[in-house]
Amino acid sequence: MKIGFVQLAPVLGDPDATMQKIDRLIQDKTADLLVLPELCNSGYNFRDATQAREWAEEIEHSGFIRFLEAKCSELDLHIVSGFNEMAGDHLYNTAVLVGPEGLQGKYRKIHLFMKEKDYFHPGDREPAVFDLGECKVGCLVCFDWIFPEVWRILALKGADIICHPSNLVLPGLAQSAVPIHALSNRIFVVTANRTGKEGDLAFTGLSTIADPRGNILLQASGDKEEVGVVEIDPSLSSNKWVTPRNHIFDDRRPELYRYLVNSPPDSPGAEGRLKSKGKEREGNR
Repeated sequence: MKIGFVQLAPVLGDPDATMQKIDRLIQDKTADLLVLPELCNSGYNFRDATQAREWAEEIEHSGFIRFLEAKCSELDLHIVSGFNEMAGDHLYNTAVLVGPEGLQGKYRKIHLFMKEKDYFHPGDREPAVFDLGECKVGCLVCFDWIFPEVWRILALKGADIICHPSNLVLPGLAQSAVPIHALSNRIFVVTANRTGKEGDLAFTGLSTIADPRGNILLQASGDKEEVGVVEIDPSLSSNKWVTPRNHIFDDRRPELYRYLVNSPPDSPGAEGRLKSKGKEREGNR
């Protein structure tokens, strides 16, 4: 199958202009699965929470979702895109999976970055895997890249490909980590980053596709709007053997990993959380 990224600069607060860009970029591309950047329907660097809400959409009434559904039907492909989602009174930084038959699933970003914490609620559901027939797909969003736990969860659930819509601003970090996550979980990863600037933020591009051996199959430029597509064999992700006697799942010792979810109150991680909460309380006085 053919998988790829669409690296572009969504237009802040102008989904129609963004849709025109996407239409132009993907119209002559042959692919089975394409990944768009984070918050593609709204842009990223909001002035405040009011603006973030103003440019959010309910999935059921979204012109952007209807556009993606039409393109998937026309071009016979699947698209994963970042989406500024209004759900009731809450905003979520969401990734949506759309196919020729319409919306197939969504994932709400769990790990919020910087000012996102002022606008969005953190995801309220465990990362899920969606079966496309020829492969199984999971989704993460941008800053999720730094947390190995969610990559492993998706791999354990059977994901062959992890789609990673992003608006990366920390130069070189995620782009270096993504091939390692691909290698350590024996999966394919498509990171679709954006380019350009919004206010004081400059986005780093370098959208990346990595394979289960940690090889970078394709990487975009740092500043151009472009589409990158590679042909892969998704079944390669089913081979979890590192040596004839070492299997990345079977060799795990989860009975010794309880510290990950039950760290004691005096652990370094807990201390950091307590200090952070203390500062937060002081700042709210």
